[in-house]
Amino acid sequence: MIQLDEKIYFYLLFIIPVLIGLFVLLQVWKRNAQKKFSDLQLLKKLTPNKSRLKSTLKFIVFLLGISFLIVGLVNPKIGTKLETVKREGIDIVFAIDVSKSMLAEDIAPNRLEKSKRLVSEIISELASDRIGIIAYAAQAFPQLPITTDYSAAKMFLQSMNTNMLSSQGTAIDEAIDLASTYYDDEEQTNRVLFIVSDGEDHSEVSISKIVEKATDEGIRVFTIGVGKIKGGPIPIKRNGIVESLKKDAQGEVVITKLNESILKEIAEEGNGEYINGSNTSEAVAYIKEQLNQMDKKEFEAKQFAEYKDQFQWFLAAGLLLLFLDIFLLDRKTKWLKNLNLFNDKIE
Repeated sequence: MIQLDEKIYFYLLFIIPVLIGLFVLLQVWKRNAQKKFSDLQLLKKLTPNKSRLKSTLKFIVFLLGISFLIVGLVNPKIGTKLETVKREGIDIVFAIDVSKSMLAEDIAPNRLEKSKRLVSEIISELASDRIGIIAYAAQAFPQLPITTDYSAAKMFLQSMNTNMLSSQGTAIDEAIDLASTYYDDEEQTNRVLFIVSDGEDHSEVSISKIVEKATDEGIRVFTIGVGKIKGGPIPIKRNGIVESLKKDAQGEVVITKLNESILKEIAEEGNGEYINGSNTSEAVAYIKEQLNQMDKKEFEAKQFAEYKDQFQWFLAAGLLLLFLDIFLLDRKTKWLKNLNLFNDKIE
């Protein structure tokens, strides 16, 4: 496992595009200055050993050297020793709605991005609980099996989008049914499922039966509503620009609304609670309070206990490239010139 010590130094990488811009401007200025001094063809004859590619190659080597030095400052570390530790926590599964209705922008920036932010901040407040993630639309799909690796969870969370499942719709029942298979510890007394959705459900199966089955297995079902009751249209975008709005078969613009009633019903039948996710900080604080009140179960987990610094390799590579850049001349390399790869006429 890789650990980054000083992530803030990654901001230094913004220097790279600035340097590239300055280099391009310098080359344009040089070319214009040369045109004023002499005809370009005549200039080539006056400076036959001047390489047109070496300056670009030197610059690329310089940029690579700078990049390696910056990564060295970040100080990547690699875990070298796994050890088993005892932790106390509960098992939590997040079922996140990725249907097209989650693209509605009645809550900024849109319902799906709001959902991802909510879940990410909840994960940040956890200490030693195990978590899993499910994506669902017309069907449910396991996104991340139950784990204690919060970094991996956030990475998978950010990759979620409305195109990951081809079949559209919102089948909450399938999400609950799939979540039931996530809890692999029979002794765990506290199993929690958070359904993050706008509540639009298109499944034909009775959700009550699925929720009842989940509660019989010791799962408490909480629901988090994302969106507004008055609703909003579903934008159809291309390259980030709205091209049109989703319409129904009659050509009318579809207005998708937060269905709090079904979410409240699921939470009530699932021995959980409904939480409105409009205010992120309030929702996260309330969820943290609810989770802290639950009994924790002790379990064993493996984690990296020792990490070794790897900055020296990047610093060495960076210094080597900068050293190479000093001795890389703008003149043509003699043996490459003799090969005459580009069939240049030799006069």
